[in-house]
Amino acid sequence: MKLDKNTYGTVLMVYLFCAAALFVLHFFVRTWWIVWPLTVALLWLAGWQTAFHMVPDREKTGSSRNVSAVADGRIVMIKKMRENEFLGRDCIMVSTYMDFWDVHANFWPVTGSVNYYKYHPGEHFLAFKPKASEENEHTCTCIRTEDGKDVFFKQLAGVFARRIVNYAEDGMKVSAGEQCGIIKFGSRIDLFLPLDAEILVSLGDTVRACESLIAKI
Repeated sequence: MKLDKNTYGTVLMVYLFCAAALFVLHFFVRTWWIVWPLTVALLWLAGWQTAFHMVPDREKTGSSRNVSAVADGRIVMIKKMRENEFLGRDCIMVSTYMDFWDVHANFWPVTGSVNYYKYHPGEHFLAFKPKASEENEHTCTCIRTEDGKDVFFKQLAGVFARRIVNYAEDGMKVSAGEQCGIIKFGSRIDLFLPLDAEILVSLGDTVRACESLIAKI
């Protein structure tokens, strides 16, 4: 595992905050029942934030035909929906919601070439709300496989997420299971698949990025 390169500053700020708080606690506060519980809490915070921003090593199950999960989380929506921004047609949308305890690194769902990417500023509603898909800050990326199939996905910010990172560039070759970015704190992935895709997950399923297959196309 490694720390995502775009989170060094965030993790450093957490470490500095924890270090300063520990200094104050241990040199200026003399009440043990205040000092030690807060010490444990601060050490836990530093450890949690380190784990939160790690990029895990995972078995890669995706390919140009097998669509793997972009993120860790829970399947909160599977429905037919029109994708108007780029594809302009009906698709099957599969949404994965990430909470505070999930790894927030994101990974390419299929192998192919990026044929569309755009960043959209926006609001920060709760990520599991339906309107978040259009109104929240988000990125849109489309990958075309060697068979000419388009797999489109959105990275959506949530209430606490204030930065979305995506490494996509038009025309770049990508491989399923390689890191494509990260979203800081609670957020959601909307994955748009062809109508003839064989969906392999159900509502409420917990999925793991790279390892869990979402669909076959």
